[in-house]
Amino acid sequence: MYRYFSLLSLFLILTLHAQIDKNELSKLNVEALLVKDLTTREVIYSKEALKEVEPASLTKIMTAMLAIEQGNLNRPVLITSEMIAVEPTVAGYKEGEMIILEDLIKAAMIKSDNDAAMAIAFAVGGNVHNFVEMMNLKAKKIGMRNTVFTNPCGYDIGNHHSTPKDLLKLAEYAIKNPVFNEITRQNQHIYYGFNTNRKFVAKTHNHLLNRYEYAVGVKTGYTSKAGPCLIARAKKDGNDCLIVMLNSKANRWALAQQIFERIFVQRVNRFLESV
Repeated sequence: MYRYFSLLSLFLILTLHAQIDKNELSKLNVEALLVKDLTTREVIYSKEALKEVEPASLTKIMTAMLAIEQGNLNRPVLITSEMIAVEPTVAGYKEGEMIILEDLIKAAMIKSDNDAAMAIAFAVGGNVHNFVEMMNLKAKKIGMRNTVFTNPCGYDIGNHHSTPKDLLKLAEYAIKNPVFNEITRQNQHIYYGFNTNRKFVAKTHNHLLNRYEYAVGVKTGYTSKAGPCLIARAKKDGNDCLIVMLNSKANRWALAQQIFERIFVQRVNRFLESV
């Protein structure tokens, strides 16, 4: 009997807490937000899901996936002048240097290096134009109906745009791939030029990985037009949650952590309901 009333009391407390937190989601200072419980496949919260947004470096999820799916990740890629004619963030490759494709993928995803993303485009597509066509074909194939990619880095060039709903589809597609998941959960990757042995260190911009023990990826993004963006995933006690956050006016790492904990509390509530 004591156990029953203890569980009932805990259930009532957590249920009230979860309801308050869910209402507060609408007050978060973000332009767009999607929260999906991957355990139940339920979209728990949606704000401006169909709004046209600049995806910034979230774009690199598609860039990385095309490279991963093409395979042969151990092959060296010769760095050319076109690959390094990009704006920061950059790894700082030099023309004539050779970098293993897998290292380029990790540099693009972990540190968001634009020269790495551009090198991937040439290595996989032959040139940027062909690679962008591959990006858009893949986008359509996985159901991203309101997305147009114009470059592999995420620059606000031309009609480069997406929607939170499409970015959620992209993230859900990508996290089905174990190679992708292993890359995006890394805080740092150290690698060396294939023909120069020059050392490179790719440190993550995803501070959630350092501050929240249940975080397992996925990608950050920022441009002056897009603002701070984040696609984040966390797993706790068998529960799995994915967040798409665009143009956050507040600390995106703190917001994401708060949202994850609220969702996991709701999952506890559902468990208690079945006790």
